[in-house]
Amino acid sequence: MNKVLAALIAGFFAVGAFAQAAAPAAPAATATKAEVKAAVAAPAVAAAPAAAVKAVADAKPEAKADAKADAKKMKADKAAAAKAARAEKAAAAKAAKAEKAAAKKAKAAAKPVAAKEEAKK
Repeated sequence: MNKVLAALIAGFFAVGAFAQAAAPAAPAATATKAEVKAAVAAPAVAAAPAAAVKAVADAKPEAKADAKADAKKMKADKAAAAKAARAEKAAAAKAAKAEKAAAKKAKAAAKPVAAKEEAKK
């Protein structure tokens, strides 16, 4: 059972690594007869990912610069959101600490009153 689980996990890692690997760049030379036959025989579904890869490869440098700027902005926004979340968490912890101290103080103040009332009885 352990070997099966290890094989499955290794397979998932391999699939993930393969999915993230960049497609090899195809030369811009004319297609050979074998490539034409393969393209004709291949289903249309397989052509869609190839077209998407080619479209990404043919992207203009300005578009790449815009994408980098967008990624940088998203990273900064994410960092700002994380900083705000940490600040909010710290404020909540401070409020809880103050509330706990107030409750402790009230309990300590109420204790002598209760003791005095029992002593009067």
